[in-house]
Amino acid sequence: MLAVGPLIDLLVAGGFVRPATLAKGLTFARPQPGRWRQALLLSIGGLLVEPLAWIQAALIRNRLKRLQLPDAPLIVIGHWRSGTTWMHQLLGCDPTLATARNAFTIAPQIALIAKPILALWLKRSMTKTRPIDNVKWDFNDPQEDEVGLARLSFDTNMAGVAFPQDYLFHFERCVLHETRSFRSDLLKFCKLTWLHDGGGKGQLLIKNSAHTARIRLLLELFPKARFVVMKREPIDSIRSLVRVKQTLAELVGLQAAPSEATQVAETTQAYQELMAAYARDRELIPPGQLVEVDYDSFVRNPLHTLEGIYQQLNLDSWSEAAGPIRRRIEARSGYRAQPIKLEPEAEALLQELVVNAGLGRSQELAREGG
Repeated sequence: MLAVGPLIDLLVAGGFVRPATLAKGLTFARPQPGRWRQALLLSIGGLLVEPLAWIQAALIRNRLKRLQLPDAPLIVIGHWRSGTTWMHQLLGCDPTLATARNAFTIAPQIALIAKPILALWLKRSMTKTRPIDNVKWDFNDPQEDEVGLARLSFDTNMAGVAFPQDYLFHFERCVLHETRSFRSDLLKFCKLTWLHDGGGKGQLLIKNSAHTARIRLLLELFPKARFVVMKREPIDSIRSLVRVKQTLAELVGLQAAPSEATQVAETTQAYQELMAAYARDRELIPPGQLVEVDYDSFVRNPLHTLEGIYQQLNLDSWSEAAGPIRRRIEARSGYRAQPIKLEPEAEALLQELVVNAGLGRSQELAREGG
C-alpha cells in the first residue's frame, strides 16, 4: 500500500490521464502482470474527473478559439538532465512569464475550473522533494509541458515512460517525428497554460527537452520564439537520465524496467538522434533568438548566467525578475546533487558507447559550428 506522499508523487508524474489517451495507449501495448496497480492508479483519476473535463471544455471552447498567444515565447530545451529543470525553475520566478506548473500539468483538462482545489490539495499532500532526484519542489513549481501533454495525448515522449520496454519506438514516433494531431494538441496545451498562469503576464515560458528535436515545428507556430539551449557533458547527461528512467519505470511504468545496460544503449542512441535533429535545424533559428548555455558555468554562477541570457535575448524584465531569481537560488544553496553510480556492466557500456560515438562537448560543438 502506497503512503499518501508517494501516491501523490505518482499522480503528479502520470495520473489523471484522460480515458481517450489511455485507450490509445492500450492499442500499442497492455500493462504487464504485476503492473496493473500502476495502471489502475494512473487511470482511475482521469475517469473520475472526465465529467469535469467536459464542463471545462464547454466553458472555454469559444475563449480558446479567440485566444491569441504572445508571439515570442521563451523556450528552454536541451537533452534531459542537462540543467533544463533548474533553468526553468529560475526563469519561472520572473513575474512577467507564464508557464506550466505542477498544479496545472497534473490535470490540465480540469485545471482551470479546479485551480484552487488542485493547488490546495497538492500544497498539503506533495512530498517535499521530487522522487527522481530529491530536488525540492511544490505545487507551484514549473513543470515540463510534455508531462501535462501526456494527460491529453499519447503522442508524447511520456509514452516511452509508460512503456519503458518500447522506449525507442515511442521516442522515434513522438519526438523525432510529428504525429497527425500533435501540432494542434501542443497549441491547445499552450493556450491552456496561458489561461491558467498568464493573468497579468506578458510572455509564455516553455520548457521541454523533447522540443530539442522540434525546432522547425516551434518556429512555424512561434516565428519569434527565443531559445535557451542547455549543454552538458553527454556522458553525465546520459548517465543521469538512465537513473531517472529507471526510477520513473518503477513509479509509473506499465512494463518492468529494462536492465540498466539496455537503458544505457537506448538512451545513448536517443541522445545522438535528439542532438542530430537539433544540429540539423539549429540554423533555422533567426539571429538573436538563440542562447546556448554551458551546464557547468550555469551551476557555478546561475545568477550571472541568467542575467547574460536576458541581455543576449533582449528580454526587458530583468529588473523585475532578478530579485525573485536571487531568492530562489539562495533557497537552494544547501542542495548538493548525489553522485550517480550505475551497475558496473552498464557503466562500462556507457563509457564504450560514448567513446565510440565521439560524444563529448568539444566534438558536439564542432559539429554544430559552435
